[in-house]
Amino acid sequence: MPADVSAAAVALSRQRRIGLRVALAVAAGFTLNLATGEVIPFFGPVLAVQFLILGAGPLPLSKAVAFVGLVLVVGQAFIGLNGIFGNHPIQLLALLGLFFFVCFFVQARGQGGPVIFLCLAIAITVTLLDRVHDTLDTSIIAILLQAYLSAVVLSWLAHAILPGHDASGDAPQAAPATDRPAMRALANAVILLGAMTLCLTNDALSVALVLPITVASVLLQFDFATSVRSALSLVAVNLLSGVLASLAFAFVELRPSLPFLFLTVFLVGLILGGRAAAGLAKMYGGALTTFLILLGSGISPLPTTTPESFSTRIGYVLLAVGYTLCMMALLWPRERYVATRLSLRSPGRAATRRRGSPAAPLP
Repeated sequence: MPADVSAAAVALSRQRRIGLRVALAVAAGFTLNLATGEVIPFFGPVLAVQFLILGAGPLPLSKAVAFVGLVLVVGQAFIGLNGIFGNHPIQLLALLGLFFFVCFFVQARGQGGPVIFLCLAIAITVTLLDRVHDTLDTSIIAILLQAYLSAVVLSWLAHAILPGHDASGDAPQAAPATDRPAMRALANAVILLGAMTLCLTNDALSVALVLPITVASVLLQFDFATSVRSALSLVAVNLLSGVLASLAFAFVELRPSLPFLFLTVFLVGLILGGRAAAGLAKMYGGALTTFLILLGSGISPLPTTTPESFSTRIGYVLLAVGYTLCMMALLWPRERYVATRLSLRSPGRAATRRRGSPAAPLP
């Protein structure tokens, strides 16, 4: 009994520590970006969420430097592709689809971690912002690098202020893999490519970053959604993030000050970040990502975009979630999940199942 109490206390302490790290990082980064007039104020905090929730502890310096190269290579590659195939949308969409397939294939094999979302976000951002590149004050590569470096610094500072040898990667959640990763990756690539096609062919959605990024976030969250109950929970959590973003936007509009904005984002980050640390990292991490994108695009819309109401951006999120769910129901292959971590922890139980009834269906 004392051991159970001690384990529960350690788990609660770990959850609070991770929730505080996430809340401090996103609140400080979001407020600072708005105060300094960043073009995309939510991009840095969104990447910080990936590093703090989906990463395994503080990002090592070697990986941080490697990611700088990744941002430069991927960003410059898509700038070049947009320059070459900007007037040839079919070829551009084909190359985007190939890149999406590679990213989702790596993710379907249980690898990649936060790098997958980083690559997808770079491809989406560069492709859509390239259409308004001439009117931006800074280059797209500079925007991406500044956002990435701010995310790394925020994650390091969060770990320095609240140190601890814990991370969300140690949560008791199995690392899912699929029987047919190529089919899953192909379906996900088609779904995300459909959202990008809608943005590239519709002038009203030409720079609606929230739409394809939400689709990518939902696809990555569904990595472990194996039942109708999990799917409904995911939809509810994403809708909750939209409600929280609406409330936060209303509060900030009533009292438009940086300290009040910091406290508002800190409170939401504490709620969603704490829940993410409780074993639902991808679900609540994705919800926090959606919240930051909605609030950031509402408070500081992108240059050259037509004025939109905040309810319109909420509608984009609902459209993205509904579209993704419908397309997954149509395109995802029927397959079993392989929970590698759980099978390693209980080999005796698996052996008993094999000896008992080979023809019996797995639960």
